[in-house]
Amino acid sequence: MLALRLARGSGPLVQLRRLLVAAASAGSGFLLLYVLAQAAARPAGSFPQLLWALVPLAATVQFAVSVARCDPATRPREGLDAAGLGPVRLTLVAAVSTAVACTLGSAVALAVFLHLRGDVTGLPFDGAGAKLLHAELPLPVAAALTLLSLLPVAASAATALALRPRPRPAPHAVLPWGIALTACGLAALATTGPAGIGLPAGWALTAVGLALAGPGLAYACGALVQAVRPGALRLLAGRALQEEAPRLGAPLGVLCAIGAGALSVVALRGRGGLQVPFGPLTAPAVALVVLCAAATLLTSAVEVHQARTGTRATLAGLGAPGKVLRGAATLRAGALVAVALPLVWGVAQLTSLALTR
Repeated sequence: MLALRLARGSGPLVQLRRLLVAAASAGSGFLLLYVLAQAAARPAGSFPQLLWALVPLAATVQFAVSVARCDPATRPREGLDAAGLGPVRLTLVAAVSTAVACTLGSAVALAVFLHLRGDVTGLPFDGAGAKLLHAELPLPVAAALTLLSLLPVAASAATALALRPRPRPAPHAVLPWGIALTACGLAALATTGPAGIGLPAGWALTAVGLALAGPGLAYACGALVQAVRPGALRLLAGRALQEEAPRLGAPLGVLCAIGAGALSVVALRGRGGLQVPFGPLTAPAVALVVLCAAATLLTSAVEVHQARTGTRATLAGLGAPGKVLRGAATLRAGALVAVALPLVWGVAQLTSLALTR
């Protein structure tokens, strides 16, 4: 009840972010139901599709966690401890709010799926959706509800883990682990080739590795910006980038993994290409993953902007002109792009070599 009251009292931008989480959850839930319908029709090839369906689910969970971190209702405030709303209770409130948004999306996905199958009222679109979703076969209700519950449970658990009070590890401490996981993902791709269940596992390991390495790379990028006799602008941009690395690094790493995957698919198009995991729904699934990754990065940038409000006010009070602050922000963005583009190209080249060996 407290989570619902806090949600009702939020501003329109916060509500819009929650609606976007519900929309992403609806897309992921629809894909899971589509995989279930495909499994009912052709059980033999259902497991690889289920593994591929976990990719948009993971992207949606990451987006939901970033929205919960940026939610003003989940931040500690003065006087809330006395009312029993300490950091632990606020973490539970954020987890409940995330679960509510994801459950709403899953319910919408189920309603749309049943409507397209003709299980609710007639057959829309002249029955085209019924053929695609195998409406001639009964839908396992227990399996459908189990799949739809995966996203709310995973998103709320990930939100509770991400927002729980704990010391942050140093960005460079997890960099070797990220590099090791990326290497394991490339090795898995080289072992399985462009077919088989090892392909989604290799992509997942590569994406997780880049996400773990992202904060360390962003921190190193900040160190390079302020290296060799920095002026006030470079010093301000480098220190700020190092401070923002834990928040921006992981979403940036995931976006780099998606970019590398897209370049790999383009490079392999003339060599037979890769398998299409979802048939006609592959393009919507890819669009969902890309939009969730981009929205996660933008939401993390908003969180960083909100966290630096006090720093900007202090610098403005010391007489720092707005041009310097804008120049530092532009320099930080340019430095991240300068590091991300070669990383995307390099991982794409290694992935293409691994899949064509």
